[in-house]
Amino acid sequence: MEETKNHSHDEINSGQQNFATLVDSEHKATEFRVFSLAAPHMRAFHLSWISFFSCFVSTFAAPSLLPIIRDNLDLTATDIGNAGIAAVSGAVFARIVMGTACDLFGPRLASASIILLTTPAVYCSAMANSAVSFLFVRFFTGFSLSTFVSTQYWMSSMFSAQVVGTANGVAGGWGNLGGGATQLIMPLVFSLIRNTGETQFTAWRIAFFIPALFQTLAAYAVFLLGQDLPDGNFSKLEKKGDKHKDSFLQVFYHAITNYRGWVLALTYGYCFGVELTVDNIIAQYFYDRFNVSLHTAGIIAASFGLANIISRPGGGFFSDVVGKRFGMRGRLWILWVVQVLGGMFCILLGKVASLSASVAVMIVFSVFVQAACGLTFGVVPFVSRRSLGVISGMTGGGGNVGAVLTQVIFFRGTRYSTETGITLMGVMIICCTLPIWFIYFPQWGGMLCGPSSKGTTEEDYYMSEWNSEEKENGFHKASLKFASNSRSERGKMADFAPTISNGTPSTNV
Repeated sequence: MEETKNHSHDEINSGQQNFATLVDSEHKATEFRVFSLAAPHMRAFHLSWISFFSCFVSTFAAPSLLPIIRDNLDLTATDIGNAGIAAVSGAVFARIVMGTACDLFGPRLASASIILLTTPAVYCSAMANSAVSFLFVRFFTGFSLSTFVSTQYWMSSMFSAQVVGTANGVAGGWGNLGGGATQLIMPLVFSLIRNTGETQFTAWRIAFFIPALFQTLAAYAVFLLGQDLPDGNFSKLEKKGDKHKDSFLQVFYHAITNYRGWVLALTYGYCFGVELTVDNIIAQYFYDRFNVSLHTAGIIAASFGLANIISRPGGGFFSDVVGKRFGMRGRLWILWVVQVLGGMFCILLGKVASLSASVAVMIVFSVFVQAACGLTFGVVPFVSRRSLGVISGMTGGGGNVGAVLTQVIFFRGTRYSTETGITLMGVMIICCTLPIWFIYFPQWGGMLCGPSSKGTTEEDYYMSEWNSEEKENGFHKASLKFASNSRSERGKMADFAPTISNGTPSTNV
């Protein structure tokens, strides 16, 4: 694989910009230096996770103060359940749109736009005066969670195959920390405002200006300081002729006809979707079931989200480690095993009846379910090169669909107690993870099947997304470079897994 440094003679002669890190032939970083702020790779990383973090803080600010808001607005259990569903349902469609926007306009502009457009909803949360208005502000604030797609697209555009799982995992995981951090931030801000003499029903409203301001600043930072690709922004590269301006219909078609994207959307619905569900219910669950204080419930709930500091990045990291040794087949195997274990611990969480045991099981459960999220996006970048944004949006949207369905079935109204709902949610995780067994890449194989006996190569797989006319015009060249750089997914031990056949599945993308 070709790697260059900032002082590369060939790179300087070709007129390309210099880089502070090792890069491959696409100028994607082949190393991940988490404490670096160097542009464009590591700056994009830090801008992406911080902006996504701000959106999580805003979206889940309400659940952290729900006992107070519930009393102020006279919310019923159904009202609370509907608002929680609204917060995650809005992002279902928004994530698919975000993926398409990333493919066509770039992650910088797409991310900054949605963050800024949803900020008014966060400010308006302070003016909610009924169950209906509370539902609407949570619905529109939830659109901001579509920035997850731009985060993953951005990292997949900046980092090479060897480290893309780690980059996606850390950016997504640290962004998701916002769901835990807000459980600490909002009760603290609420208490500080109360100490100034405000009533509790006024204090919670004032507190919402903190996440709203944070989100506003994040939007401008992404727009002013970010860069779409290692070589520049989409608009500049398209004007120079260095990047083909793709067709929406072609991008969309190659995404929705790739069954692997749909399978990952389903399975992601029961790792990330479960995480969103728990963010919505966990503080109230401990507050009501174990009679702890609001502050204590917030700390416990925060520990679930804060596990993202190591769990989701750990999932991405182990996806890369296993991928280097066992290739794509290893990535699929570890994803399935970890997500099933997450389902088992979720079942156990609903069964334990003591506070200390519940907290301990919840933390272990959080590690596995969040690691599965990181492992998922260790696979996503390889599903499609041309339609990466839409595939990322489909997968991310699947996470929100899973959250909506789970909350509608198990946590809306009084049909199930919360602990029973948690147990049944664990069963759903295990069942909905089974389709990973059917993901098959003809050039690499699947969980039970080796590579195709027809000798399909990475170039065959990724070139199938371009027609002959597009190839004649050279539009496929970026995909060709990506195919070459993804040969590492063959692994060093290709025959590690049980093999039923040596490649009977179709080689079609």
